[in-house]
Amino acid sequence: MSRGATAFAAVGVALVLGAPGLAAAEGLPGKVTLDARLRSETVDQDGAAKDAHALTLRARLGYETPAWNGFKALVEGETVVALDEAYNSTANGRLRYPVVGDPGVTELNRAQVTWSGRDGDVAIGRLRLILGAARFVGNAGFRQNEQTFDAVKAAWRPTKDLGLTYAYVDKVHRVFGRRSAQGEWDSDSHLAQADLKTPAGQLTAYGYLLDFRNAPTQSNATWGARFAGARKLQPDLSLTYEVEYARQSDYRHSPTGFDLGYLDLGVGLKRPARWVTVGYERLDGDGRRGFQTPLASLFAYQGWADVFLTTPPGGVRDLNLRAGATVGLGPKAVPLKLQVAAHEFADDDGSRRYGRELDLLAAVPMNRILSAEVRAAIFDGARPGFADRHKLWLTLEAKY
Repeated sequence: MSRGATAFAAVGVALVLGAPGLAAAEGLPGKVTLDARLRSETVDQDGAAKDAHALTLRARLGYETPAWNGFKALVEGETVVALDEAYNSTANGRLRYPVVGDPGVTELNRAQVTWSGRDGDVAIGRLRLILGAARFVGNAGFRQNEQTFDAVKAAWRPTKDLGLTYAYVDKVHRVFGRRSAQGEWDSDSHLAQADLKTPAGQLTAYGYLLDFRNAPTQSNATWGARFAGARKLQPDLSLTYEVEYARQSDYRHSPTGFDLGYLDLGVGLKRPARWVTVGYERLDGDGRRGFQTPLASLFAYQGWADVFLTTPPGGVRDLNLRAGATVGLGPKAVPLKLQVAAHEFADDDGSRRYGRELDLLAAVPMNRILSAEVRAAIFDGARPGFADRHKLWLTLEAKY
């Protein structure tokens, strides 16, 4: 690691902790955005020569100008420092270790100009894009170096219940950093989405046309729709539900032809501080390739062990049960967030088991700036190619 990167990270942490006093003392117009995240991630994976340990520190510092005639500008820098680099970042050559997708980087994270009006807004530059639940387009925010896009995005709200979004993406800055062969994708992609609020829930229709010149196998056209909502059963109890279907086919630079389906179903119960859901998600495969979501925030789906970042040729079916609760700790009732998820994985028709996974989470705010989190993922593989692995994360984060 460079001394400059280390110094930048240290300054970033100091600014995060001292930002409220700094902003008040300077009376700086606009908004300073600062955050830092210290994380330990350990990985024990069958087939790897060594266990991985990634101790990384991420710091971001940004500034957004005040609005002027609806215009604002934002610039944000980011650095990730590897304090213990006993892992394969995909860019450091440490192939004897399991992959942890948090390389050391120092880069421009966001730089954008936005205009906001009564019925919509436009943004251009290096943007953070999150569409819907980030299943198809997201910032991969769990990773230390988030995914950003050189893009232009326009949103129009013709009525209070209808929103239309379009984005053109020229380049994708992926979590692996520019030193990785797959760290940046040259793009000629179009993203379109319509969101309609109804009394029963929100209906979303979308079309994502992805074309990557230096990652042609990831080029695809996906068209789909999602409906999600909730219905009160009692004053403090609601039934939640979701259904989504999509079709994906080859597009532009894709070297092969394909036509694959996607299905997501979920139903659950929710109280103010507790919830439980049963879910079924299926990404089809045709024996040569599976339904892919290359721009998604993948960590949030199909288990935290990251076994299925790329959908297998036979597709993947995820039957899952998830539950969460928030409980008060101590006399001040500090909210402790607890979550558990169990997954059963197979190919798209269920004829071949891939394995099962258990995910656990406990997170608590320490004060209005600091928070702490513990996560664990245990994957038990059932076939060759789906190796057993155990992952543990310890995280301390500061935001201002």
